[in-house]
Amino acid sequence: MKAFIKKLFRLNSLALSLALAFLLITVYVLGIEYLEVMELKARDLRFQLRGVIKPGPEFVLAVIDEKSIAELGRWPWPRSRIAEAIRILNKDGAKVIGFDIFFSEPDINDSLKLINRLENEIKAQGINNKFFSRLLEKEKKLADNDLILAQTISEIDTPVVLGSTMLITKDQAMAYTEEDVQTQIDRLKNSHYTFVRLSSEAVELKETEFTRPFMPLANIPLLSDSAVASGYLNTNMDIDGTVRWMPLVMQLGDKFYLPLSLQMLRYYLGDVPTSISVSELGVESVKIGPYELPTDEFGRFLINFRGPTYTFPHYSMADILSGEFKPGTFKDKIVLVGGTAQGLFDTVNTPFETGYPGPEVHANVLDSILKKDFLTSPQWSSIFDLLAILLAALALGLVLPKLSAVYGLIFAAIVLGAEVGMNYFFFTKGLWLNLIYPIISVILIYIGVTIFRYITEEREKRKIKGAFTKHVHPSVVEEMLKNPEMLKLGGQKKMLTVLFSDIKGFTTISEQMDPDALIELLNEYLTPMTDLVFKYDGLLDKYIGDAIMALYGAPLEIEDHALKACRTGLEMLEKLKELRRMWAEKDPAIPRVDCRIGLNTGVIVVGNMGSQDRFDYTAVGDDVNLASRLEGAGKEYDTNIIIGEATHEQVKEEMVCRELDLIEVVGKTRPVHIYELLGENGQTSKDQVQLANAFRKGLRAYRGQQWDSAAKIFSQINGYYPEDGPTKVFLRRVAEFKKNPPLKDWDGVYVMTSK
Repeated sequence: MKAFIKKLFRLNSLALSLALAFLLITVYVLGIEYLEVMELKARDLRFQLRGVIKPGPEFVLAVIDEKSIAELGRWPWPRSRIAEAIRILNKDGAKVIGFDIFFSEPDINDSLKLINRLENEIKAQGINNKFFSRLLEKEKKLADNDLILAQTISEIDTPVVLGSTMLITKDQAMAYTEEDVQTQIDRLKNSHYTFVRLSSEAVELKETEFTRPFMPLANIPLLSDSAVASGYLNTNMDIDGTVRWMPLVMQLGDKFYLPLSLQMLRYYLGDVPTSISVSELGVESVKIGPYELPTDEFGRFLINFRGPTYTFPHYSMADILSGEFKPGTFKDKIVLVGGTAQGLFDTVNTPFETGYPGPEVHANVLDSILKKDFLTSPQWSSIFDLLAILLAALALGLVLPKLSAVYGLIFAAIVLGAEVGMNYFFFTKGLWLNLIYPIISVILIYIGVTIFRYITEEREKRKIKGAFTKHVHPSVVEEMLKNPEMLKLGGQKKMLTVLFSDIKGFTTISEQMDPDALIELLNEYLTPMTDLVFKYDGLLDKYIGDAIMALYGAPLEIEDHALKACRTGLEMLEKLKELRRMWAEKDPAIPRVDCRIGLNTGVIVVGNMGSQDRFDYTAVGDDVNLASRLEGAGKEYDTNIIIGEATHEQVKEEMVCRELDLIEVVGKTRPVHIYELLGENGQTSKDQVQLANAFRKGLRAYRGQQWDSAAKIFSQINGYYPEDGPTKVFLRRVAEFKKNPPLKDWDGVYVMTSK
């Protein structure tokens, strides 16, 4: 159980990726202001990459710009001039006129002040002259700009919507009494939604989280009563001071109020009804005539900005008042009157630029509604954001460990590009999804996995060096370090060739030599033999006293492992001849040293084996045991190298072999063909080739139970090659079988009785 838990929580690239992803998700849920600002700026960048969207023809701006200030004087102007502009716009066919200006104080001019003083003085003197009274009243009306503006608004056919503003906090309204607050609320004429629909009886409007201003700053009663409606001018600024949202709902008391942009749209559509639907979570929908507007739960509308300043047509009030515009310019248009001159301070920061004219913000809201080209950030988009983080973690965690550093960087760049591309695609379709967190997830996970891989690969390199430096040639170790993916240290089945070598009669030799000399001889023998194993990319599995066990084809894949093992065995015999000459010159008393070698090929289990704390890379299985038995069989046949039939099958084109027998070794019931390895093609003497051919004939007669023929052939071979061990073996067997023949169905198998 403990081992299972340890394995379950073992750190790998995928586990690290998911851990980093969940850490980032935690940060996402908690929210970090710096990252939120980065996301806002990233959204602005998406606007700029998208570029300008050509607005519809429904909306124009009548602006109080620098030209107007220069020609008509500084702001504020007499409201009679505003009235004149309204009459001109009405005459040209404007459908709705809105004001991004509010008139919260009366327009008191010098003429009106003089008339008021005269009127007060006459009353004080007790003069009661009807002529003077009518004259003063007439002049007062001519001098009262508010009255002129109110009468103009009432008389024209075009609906006029006035602007107002909401003071959100009490601190902003410290100078106002409770009576003042109520007075301002009473001035808001036709400014609230027609209908408020509740999703259930459980909804408490007092508990909903709408924007609740402390009080409005409305227009003076004379103008409020003249206009068809008013709407607030407030916008929402994000934490970086940029306007991206328009609040479509503000709650004041038991009423819900509309912004100027929706009021203008309402009358553009023909005084259509307006409504909001409210649930326990907040605003569900905002409707104005046939349009249903997407908002968040607070009733905020995400503005899909069309472009920078002048994306919508601007007409200077100076040109309007002087008639310098083409007739029909304002026909059937929504005309918004507002200030763009810098001294008026009606500018905001938007995704496209700083110093953006405030009135044009309303134009963006209206155009996106009329085109139904919305930009939304629904609540479920958070789930999409989290999935993007998790998918990036899974992709990088699963794929990066399988790639090189260069390809890993390319893959991470592809994932990053896919994240950005998909995000931008959804943005162009009107869906705002978080971009910064998915980008951070790709970068963070790539860096984390890369560092983790570097640390673990260094650890694996040390592990590989520790495990194999003494077992394979240094060049093979270097190849493992360059291509660790070629190395699998876990238990696995592989097609390998196993080599066993053993000194003949080592027990007798050890009895004839003192310990120091014996160890010296053994080291002088094992060192070059081990070098030959390394030369042909073999793995030194272990020393077993004077014996050597080597593997070919593990841990690195070697296609011609059988051939390399055979070449190792042949060169071992040649190297032993050199050693015998050296030992004879060194000390003639040193006994003759000879060796036997067994080779076998098969599917073998290899891996780290041992205890939990001490283990070694080795091989086990029947084919390993068979290689050992073949080495031992050399004693029976008095040969140096015996190979199994699977090895022979792989090297028969390159090597000269003599089939020796069909045997059943100790511990196995299936008989195997065994062969003596004589040498490589082209390097084997003619005598050895002739010996192999003659022996094959004798073996055929032997298996056919043709004892006289077999005896004759083997006797002839023995005459030519009196030192050949296998020939002597078969001469003895033939003689025995002539005396005691086997059964008629004998299959030619010789059963070994010793290892």
